[in-house]
Amino acid sequence: MKYIPFILFTVATNAFAQLMLKHGMMQLGELAVPGVHPVLRILQIVFQPWVFFGLCVFVVSMASHLFVLSKVDLSFAYPFLSLAYVLVAVLAWQLFGEDLNALRIGGIALICVGTVLIAQSGRQGQADTAEHADISGTKTISSSTLK
Repeated sequence: MKYIPFILFTVATNAFAQLMLKHGMMQLGELAVPGVHPVLRILQIVFQPWVFFGLCVFVVSMASHLFVLSKVDLSFAYPFLSLAYVLVAVLAWQLFGEDLNALRIGGIALICVGTVLIAQSGRQGQADTAEHADISGTKTISSSTLK
């Protein structure tokens, strides 16, 4: 499908935003600081460079996701976002030393298999529509054709 690169861009930017947010929050230390007004603390958090950049990348990810949603079925595009978990889990393990045990690896494998199945279903759905058009001799109008 021609929108897979956009979907994968959304996944990658989502994952990298999460990693930047985590890195920024690790640098901040204690969230509740005695004597600091909560609004000031929130502003300190938001404008911490890694957190701020992570939020900006997350906005790019959401804009990309909105573009994808305007082009493909939600039931096709949304499950791909689970790949962000795969990317985050592996990179958090490498960058932050987070645990990547057998159960997590098993879960990651299931997510990958599920995503491949969903990707194949998108191709299969297109083939079914094309086959239906050939058999009946008329063109089938789908919701994606109208977009």
